[in-house]
Amino acid sequence: MRLPTEIERLYLDFDGFFASVEQQAHPRLRGRPVGVVPFEGTDRTCVIACSREAKVLGVKNVMRVEDARAICPDIILVPQSPDLYRRAHNALLAEIESVIPIDTVKSIDELTCRLDEDQRHDPHGLAQQIKGTIAANVGPFITCSIGFAANRQLAKMACKVGKPDGVMVWHPCDMPHPLFRLPITDIPGVGSRMQARLYRASIQTIEELYNTAPKHMRKLWHSVTGERLWYALHGYDIQAPVSERGMFGHGRVLPPESRTLPAAREIARLLLIKAARRLRRDRFYCSGLWLWLAVRDATWSAKLSLPIVNDDQAVLAALDTLWDRARLRYPRGTTIFRVGVTLYGLSPDGERQLDFLIDDDASRQRWERINAAMDSLNSRYGKTVASLGLWNPPKGGHVGGKISYTRIPSAEDFW
Repeated sequence: MRLPTEIERLYLDFDGFFASVEQQAHPRLRGRPVGVVPFEGTDRTCVIACSREAKVLGVKNVMRVEDARAICPDIILVPQSPDLYRRAHNALLAEIESVIPIDTVKSIDELTCRLDEDQRHDPHGLAQQIKGTIAANVGPFITCSIGFAANRQLAKMACKVGKPDGVMVWHPCDMPHPLFRLPITDIPGVGSRMQARLYRASIQTIEELYNTAPKHMRKLWHSVTGERLWYALHGYDIQAPVSERGMFGHGRVLPPESRTLPAAREIARLLLIKAARRLRRDRFYCSGLWLWLAVRDATWSAKLSLPIVNDDQAVLAALDTLWDRARLRYPRGTTIFRVGVTLYGLSPDGERQLDFLIDDDASRQRWERINAAMDSLNSRYGKTVASLGLWNPPKGGHVGGKISYTRIPSAEDFW
């Protein structure tokens, strides 16, 4: 395992991405506290993301709207615009690529790059070149913070220290002392539960964790992740393992008028069709459906095994079965706040194995041909013109193309 002697990684994180994109697109929002919400017309939701001006006043991401208003009465609530964020993301990546090749896009607002020999000698100049290109060609209201270090993990932590709109460089020769000034929760992946586990092991600071043996960290994390983190904190060139897709799913906070069982079921149906479309686009089949609902102070979920399928008829029939279970659990007047569907048990389409006990291959192939025809029509016109059942998205739209930090929507998600 290699131990770099120079900075080799750049980590870039956009500041308040969703809110800053709204400010760049809408001049009336510039310089004002902004909170992005799932939909307009109700205070019974939360602020998904907020602008720098709102954060200074104490507003935080995933804060209830009524709490945000109490802290900042002048906050401007803006309904989410997922397609705008997708287009901004693509434009920003193009500008950054004109300065330095992007190694990995980590999320819609984070990315990492490898530095060549020349770029390692002037990180501040490189950062200002990236920031200047974004300001000139996309807009000055979308800012970013940039961290430099020997590996991606340290560069991400340096980036966070430099927020907002800053540049932080951690040279290997200066390490590990910059680390020791940070709280242990600044380590990516150390949340409240992991922090409690570390406290029980008498580890309360990053310095104490840094001085822990790698095998002991593996034991604390209950996996090799802990040992990998030890090497990352010590500056080694750790490569993240290649992740494999395990599911396709969508979830949605429901607008007030859709919080009944019948209305929630209709949105679940649309979300499931969207998930099945993504499944087919990426050339997968699934063997299970998971449905989950959030009601007041509780959640409910159920799973159903399926034959190896990817067509709408099969997954919608499974949804009917699971929804019947939900109706048995909850009376008709129950308020549903959130609904989600997940297709799991994936297999590539070239590795599909039929169950010889289920004699439905002929009918299944017919449904797959029907879906292929519908997908072709929708692709041709760039919108949903053909679907099984009515296509009537709820207020605010965004069925399958919602705001997301972890997944970057494609254009097809908005059909």
